[in-house]
Amino acid sequence: MNIQDLANSIGGKLYGNDDFFSIDGFTGKFTFLNDAHTGDIVIRHWINSTGIQMAFNKNIACLITMTPKDGAIEMAEKLNFPLIVVDKIELSTAYALSHTIDKYSPNSTNIVITGTNGKSTTSHLIYHILRNAGFHVLTNTDSESEFNTLIDPMVSKLISDEVIENGELDYLVIEVSEVQGWLGNLMENHAALMSAAINPDVGVITNIAMDHIGLVNSIEDVFDEISMVPEAIGDGICVLNHDDDWVMKLNAKNPFYTSMNEITDENAVYYNGSEIVYSGKSILTKEDLPFTGHHFIQNILSAIGATISLGLDIDKITEGVKSYKALNRRFAKLNDEPLIYDDFAHNPDGIRATIAETKKLLEDNQTLHVVCAIRGSRGVEINQLNVEALAESMDDDIELILSSSNDVVNELNFVEPEEKEVFFNTLNERDIEFTHYDNLKECLSETYKKADKKDIILLIGAQGMDPAESLLKDII
Repeated sequence: MNIQDLANSIGGKLYGNDDFFSIDGFTGKFTFLNDAHTGDIVIRHWINSTGIQMAFNKNIACLITMTPKDGAIEMAEKLNFPLIVVDKIELSTAYALSHTIDKYSPNSTNIVITGTNGKSTTSHLIYHILRNAGFHVLTNTDSESEFNTLIDPMVSKLISDEVIENGELDYLVIEVSEVQGWLGNLMENHAALMSAAINPDVGVITNIAMDHIGLVNSIEDVFDEISMVPEAIGDGICVLNHDDDWVMKLNAKNPFYTSMNEITDENAVYYNGSEIVYSGKSILTKEDLPFTGHHFIQNILSAIGATISLGLDIDKITEGVKSYKALNRRFAKLNDEPLIYDDFAHNPDGIRATIAETKKLLEDNQTLHVVCAIRGSRGVEINQLNVEALAESMDDDIELILSSSNDVVNELNFVEPEEKEVFFNTLNERDIEFTHYDNLKECLSETYKKADKKDIILLIGAQGMDPAESLLKDII
């Protein structure tokens, strides 16, 4: 690779040196500054002069950034070190992803999963089905959804590290955020850009709903962001949620449908209330499924649709589904008496669906205690939508408890006064009683003390609820 060709490919301007810095050129690995070795390329959103000095000392091939700060360019020129400054960092990470797959995993079959809800469970389930069938598989899905943004070189690093350590991959299962931004600015067509870089044989679009308020401000905006993904999938098979009106507006060349209702299309798998049906035959009963909530069955259908589209034997698919264990915080059961469930419900659709499924578990004389972490530093708009979804889900059998989780979040997730106020005002306007705690530990402790052994406690929310399981171990 020629460094000027690299700069041109990512729309960058080269400073400091017109060739790679290391004597052996570029190794082929894109990574982070702390993990970099001689000949690697580092991608960072911002860099200062101290970072340039570190890169120089590590003898890396070059450094790519969007925001040079505090004399970074001057230091690069002084050290004769190559620094590429770009306008759009996502072009760099997409290039890194494409290059890494071509170099380290050229023969793998690649699957991409995007959508507003259910991406992580669907991705992890596809990963499990394939791994259970004996294949060497890599996924970027993790329990805290840290690696699905693809706005840094993490996935490229994961792929190269895995292949170097454990050999050639059979499958890549890559989760892609449907909407992405940096410092409040939308990275337009992020999902399509990254999907094209992955060059998938199969793509999955779970649903289209509101999230990431501020980056997008309407469901039409979300649709616009996802609408280019089928084109990026190209001749590959696109697994679509037939029950989602917005998804059904997408123009896919080779669609495969999933549905919670009977569907006659031959390229489809559906659930009829008691069993999953494909090609006119029952392949799994409700009793076979690892979880039976409506939105979780939708995720199971998406994973089955993807693995059918890969040509995997139905027996291997059903074995994988039956043996699946859910990701952390995906309606995970944390305790029996009282029943405590924990779910990463952090947007309106997720909140409605999770509470609705939990209500189905209630029996006479049981109370459902819904403990919700307010989303911190995400703005008034998403919190307004979240609290409205919460309010719509309340009834007489539900006690509502809110947490700002000040004791467990960092400054990037701190609940601002106006975010808390929009929760309080909306609930008060609707005469919905609630209790609020500043700290998550006190919130969980008091809720646990108050709950009867026969009750159900549901924990929902994003970063502010992430530490709940570890805190509850001490409390219980």
